[in-house]
Amino acid sequence: QVQLVESGGGLVQAGGSLRLSCAASGSIFSINSMGWYRQAPGKQRELVAAITSGGSTTYADSVKGRFTISRDNAKNTVYLQMNSLKPEDTAVYSCYAPSVVASEGYLEVWGQGTPVTVSS
Repeated sequence: QVQLVESGGGLVQAGGSLRLSCAASGSIFSINSMGWYRQAPGKQRELVAAITSGGSTTYADSVKGRFTISRDNAKNTVYLQMNSLKPEDTAVYSCYAPSVVASEGYLEVWGQGTPVTVSS
């Protein structure tokens, strides 16, 4: 069974930094894109950043210049370095892999989410 497990969330003061990690486990042959979404209380889930297996990246306008997404294909792991955090970055951050090729077939997988709280 393919799983995505996030870590690195927590409480940080405004202006601080956090690094999120998301590791995929299971009988995986390949993963194309991986990304991070977030959902704040009372708001819709939004894409924060995504990265392809080739390293092409996409960012939400609200995080450009502050967040950096990267991945280690050998470890099936994606990272989100978050700098200059603002209170409006407070949300549950979830890892997402829409196209995983695994022994079970072609899968779309979500992580369980990790909370990030930025205090002012």
